[in-house]
Amino acid sequence: MKFLVTLDRDEDGVWVAECPSIPGCVSQGRTRSEALESVKEAIALCLEVRAERGMPLTVETSSVEVAV
Repeated sequence: MKFLVTLDRDEDGVWVAECPSIPGCVSQGRTRSEALESVKEAIALCLEVRAERGMPLTVETSSVEVAV
């Protein structure tokens, strides 16, 4: 399965990776690639826990266009 993830750096320079379609699925790393590898593990674990609890695996996400 493929999931969209967001990457951002916090005020300490740590890379934070989040999977918007899985609430609470967040991970981090010292480098961008470390954060991406870490979030892959987090996604697998989150999906496992959600399945065990009978929760929907993901929530609906969508893109919107905003005129600025």
